[in-house]
Amino acid sequence: MQVTFQRRQHPRVAEHAKQSPPTTADEHAGINGKIALTLTGVVGTMWCAYAFALLALLVLPQAINGGLLTLVQWISQTFIQLVMLSVIMVGQNILGRASDKRAVMTYADAEATFHEAEQIQAHLQQQDLAINALLEKIEKLETSAR
Repeated sequence: MQVTFQRRQHPRVAEHAKQSPPTTADEHAGINGKIALTLTGVVGTMWCAYAFALLALLVLPQAINGGLLTLVQWISQTFIQLVMLSVIMVGQNILGRASDKRAVMTYADAEATFHEAEQIQAHLQQQDLAINALLEKIEKLETSAR
């Protein structure tokens, strides 16, 4: 009697070895996508938020003179939309970078898991060899005892 085990590697392990972790920079973007990425990069900065704030503040005196309704409209339609657009984009850019870092870390964790699994498989194979050697000795002893 022998212990036999045929290890079959999961196809995903081989696929995993061929590719790196996906990041936002890897995404394919045509000409429209490249234009959008460029504009997003420009508008999604705090410097752009400051510029929009200055632009909005230029008409603040007129909004104040126009009465409460005009002031509320200025705050909601001009200031918040212009300034918060850039601030939100800055936040999204930071979140995107953090997401890319998490993707790389998850990929590295998967690599480590694959390595550990291979080590376990090698250890189990050595144990199978030792068990088979013991089984052979037991069979020889049983045969010679008869």
